[in-house]
Amino acid sequence: MSKGILFTNTSFCARTLQQANALLVEEGRIGFVGKLEQAREIATGTYEEVDLACKTILPGLCDFHLHFGYTAEKLDAVDCETDTLDECLRRVAIKAKNTPAGEWIIGYGWNHNVWQPAEYGSAKLLDQVTTAHPILLHAKSLHASWVNTMAMRKAGISHLTPDPGSGVILRDENGSPTGILLENATALISSCIPQPNTEQTAQKLLRAQSHFHSLGLTAVHDFDRFDTAEALLLLAERDELKLRVSKNLPSEEIDKVVEGNWRERLSHPPFLKPGWLKIFADGALGPQSAALLAPYEGTQNQGMLLLSSAELLELGKKAGAAGWPLSVHAIGDRAVREVLDSFALLRQHERDHGYPRLPHRLEHIQLIEPTDLLLMKEQDIIASVQPIHATSDMFTAQHYWGGRCEHAYAYQSMFAHQIDVRFGSDAPVETADPFKGLHAAVTRRRADGQPGPQGWYPEQRVSFDQALKAYTQPLPGNGEVDLLQAGMPADMIVLEQDPSTLNPDELADLKPLVTVVAGEIVYSR
Repeated sequence: MSKGILFTNTSFCARTLQQANALLVEEGRIGFVGKLEQAREIATGTYEEVDLACKTILPGLCDFHLHFGYTAEKLDAVDCETDTLDECLRRVAIKAKNTPAGEWIIGYGWNHNVWQPAEYGSAKLLDQVTTAHPILLHAKSLHASWVNTMAMRKAGISHLTPDPGSGVILRDENGSPTGILLENATALISSCIPQPNTEQTAQKLLRAQSHFHSLGLTAVHDFDRFDTAEALLLLAERDELKLRVSKNLPSEEIDKVVEGNWRERLSHPPFLKPGWLKIFADGALGPQSAALLAPYEGTQNQGMLLLSSAELLELGKKAGAAGWPLSVHAIGDRAVREVLDSFALLRQHERDHGYPRLPHRLEHIQLIEPTDLLLMKEQDIIASVQPIHATSDMFTAQHYWGGRCEHAYAYQSMFAHQIDVRFGSDAPVETADPFKGLHAAVTRRRADGQPGPQGWYPEQRVSFDQALKAYTQPLPGNGEVDLLQAGMPADMIVLEQDPSTLNPDELADLKPLVTVVAGEIVYSR
């Protein structure tokens, strides 16, 4: 029998545990929560006592939407999230100076909407930084890329290259590519970059796993592709995976998913399990490719709808037959409407054939018509949203959507409609730090206080209890069960203070002292 841990002098955020001062961990699960004397009597094996000196225990936090592999890559990439174009170019230049000629320079995070003027960069600007390296800089949204001439040359992109399906190569007045690629056009470059082998990817994931532990995450839902899946399987087989991962796979490769029996392959308890099939219904806010019911302010552009409700229905039928629920990226209100129309038909299909009611979900839902919230509830669709997007995007959203922002990032409205709401980060688009997400959800303000004391559309602020629930990993069939009770997996974090008692402004700076996964202390500071 493995050695257990008895946490003493504990404090709990949960009101039902206010009188408890001890938590016993045995065999990876919580053995007892209550009085210390009883805990010592109940303990069945050898254990170590850890005095928490009245620090607070919370359930481990779950990020319901991130990109594991991309986040791992970003830890080594150029940070392009800058206030000015010149600063972004300066950081690329520093990276180029320290990178051997010919090697790729990768960056993440640029957002031209915050630059003055709010204009895209160009291949020519990157060429002025270096002509000795191919450069690929991912936009903050991950729906656009900025590349230099060498990168386009390697990809065979020229004035003769047609736009790929559901993608756009931006061009100048002469028809020459400018170096900005939108949506699926980004794959023209990504496919040219030498890919790491499975072992190399696994090592990157281990570094990201440690990063997640340091933030208080004990579970994540990953939206990367097969290379990450293979690396996760390798880590699980070697008992190096210490994070509960729901692995989602791309719907455009559904034949590979089904024929390769990936749902069974990813069933590797206790840390790895299959999740959802991901599909895109539209683009993103930043490049104005999110599909809208009415045009973006001052334009005739209504974004890009990447599939119809009929196409989504057929995909849902095929996926459901193999046991895969759908997870659909839908940012604009038109995309949300189209997906909900399809889900209504898919639910009818499930009923007609006696199929299980799969946990389909919508991702992002940054703009939604109020009446569609009723449809989400009626169809039992999970809202997988990222509260830090609201504070990050608010000024861009205000510029492009105007008064429609009253119905943007409508998290309190989702709770009010009793929709199942899950919170995440979309890392590396935003930081994976769940406490920054909690702060954004509760205050609707940035860390610097913008846009003011009440926050952005304050009626959409959520309570701390609501936000914490949306960040904790639920277990199938457990409903409202307290995750800190006997018999539950010992996934938890220790904080200096009870966050529910803090001024909301203090939430963004919280960091765990200890992170525990399956009864093992995986992080301590």
